[in-house]
Amino acid sequence: MRRFERADDGTMVAVADADERALLESLVTQVGGLVMEGGDVASDPALLRLLPDAYPDDAEGSAEFRRLTAAGLLQRKSDNARTVLRTLEAASDSGEVRLDAQEAGAWLRVLTDVRLIVATRLGIDTEDDDAGRDVDPMMRDVYDWLGFIQNSLVEALDSPAGGVDA
Repeated sequence: MRRFERADDGTMVAVADADERALLESLVTQVGGLVMEGGDVASDPALLRLLPDAYPDDAEGSAEFRRLTAAGLLQRKSDNARTVLRTLEAASDSGEVRLDAQEAGAWLRVLTDVRLIVATRLGIDTEDDDAGRDVDPMMRDVYDWLGFIQNSLVEALDSPAGGVDA
């Protein structure tokens, strides 16, 4: 996937081949399924990363906060995933992913969620956590690739228009 750039019309544009779009679609669909299922946060470390304790030293307060906010947060995460899937589908003919500012925000939030889940599955809590560990090299490459996409989108959002013809 080429990096996102800001077009003259203010949209963020990147070109992704069919395999890259399929991988993103698969990952986003899996995250969407995870957040729609809800599941037990206490038994799934990935869900706990997506819905961290609001009060780390107060289990009861955290549980109550989660009870009051989790459904809305999970719904927003699901809506963001649908936005990413819709924009990937729109790119299926040309390979060109074109995002307005609202869609770009959804992409950033979904990429964060996907990277948190992949990091959790790999046992990465901080940048240094995987040093010296035997992590799945393919999933580590996916994790890094998602970071590249996310970073390029942030840079595109922060840049003036004119990087790509509209």
